[in-house]
Amino acid sequence: MSPYSSTPRPLVVTADDALLDDLLRLAAAAGTDVDVAHDPGSARAVWASVPIVIVGADQAEGLAHLAPTRRHSVYLVSRDRTDPAAWRSAVDLGAERVAVLPDDESWLADRLADATEGETGNALVAGVIGGRGGAGASVLATALSVTACRRGLSTMLVDLDPIGGGLDLAIGAEETVGLRWPDLAGSRGRLSARALRSELPGRHGLTVLSWDRGDLFAVAAESAQVVLAAAQRACDFVVLDLPRRLDPAAEKAASACLTVLLVVPAEVRAVAAASRVVASLTPLASDLRVVSRGPSRSRLGGPDVAAALDLPLALHMAAERRLTDHLDRGEPPGLHERGPLAVACNQILDDLLFDHQMSAP
Repeated sequence: MSPYSSTPRPLVVTADDALLDDLLRLAAAAGTDVDVAHDPGSARAVWASVPIVIVGADQAEGLAHLAPTRRHSVYLVSRDRTDPAAWRSAVDLGAERVAVLPDDESWLADRLADATEGETGNALVAGVIGGRGGAGASVLATALSVTACRRGLSTMLVDLDPIGGGLDLAIGAEETVGLRWPDLAGSRGRLSARALRSELPGRHGLTVLSWDRGDLFAVAAESAQVVLAAAQRACDFVVLDLPRRLDPAAEKAASACLTVLLVVPAEVRAVAAASRVVASLTPLASDLRVVSRGPSRSRLGGPDVAAALDLPLALHMAAERRLTDHLDRGEPPGLHERGPLAVACNQILDDLLFDHQMSAP
């Protein structure tokens, strides 16, 4: 048996080299390492402490004779669906399923990933959307992500606006090698959270999933859901930059948010435009709040904007001086922690974290 790590890993019990090669390949596809026991005695020693046990048919009968304690997440692996000995041993071991290779490879890889990453993510997910074009939603989404990183939260910024230019530009990572949406557009089933996080570009501790400058302008809702599920397992905080015109992928994303922040300049026409966005978001977002942005020539304040839209006000945000200059230099918004953006994002983050804690089961 290989030496065990301090964190228990999935256990594979087999002395069949060919079967072991297949199981190690599936573990690699699931983004996890495993420990291997070549005999029943070695397996029994750690039986109760590992997250999942995969027992090869060659060791199943011998392990069943040792009568290990009944537990969850035990699976027997065979190459013969009609082998009665395998099914008897599965009953004796209390195995939840007999997985037959190669037919059940995808299912077994999912179980390995579940054991390592958990079946669901508990990340805080927040969306940001503009009330009109140029409202500053992408700036706020990026600044909120940068602020969260500065506070020690593992954070992923997800760009769901295919015509926004690419948020990798906002953090100065446009030349950084890594996956973009076109690389993930065909995602199905389950995506490894660890692999996703490690393959995405980033800077300043922030990981970003962006569009490239190619000709793909949409991903299927199913693919977006798979990617966002992996993001929730990979991080503490996921920020979604949502497009004003919601496609099916963006609709799925909006419905996954704890809160969606609607960025609205304090202008009469911006409020009118934002009302259309509110109409499309209301059936999807359980909590929609206004972030108003100054300065205002019409003398509208944050409470006025929120009241006109019949939504709660998250805060009114003052203008950030020399923001355009910072962006042109590849400096992400919110990097200067004493600026209005960073101050606003700290307040928003405090509120979001409190709400997330209160909503946790």
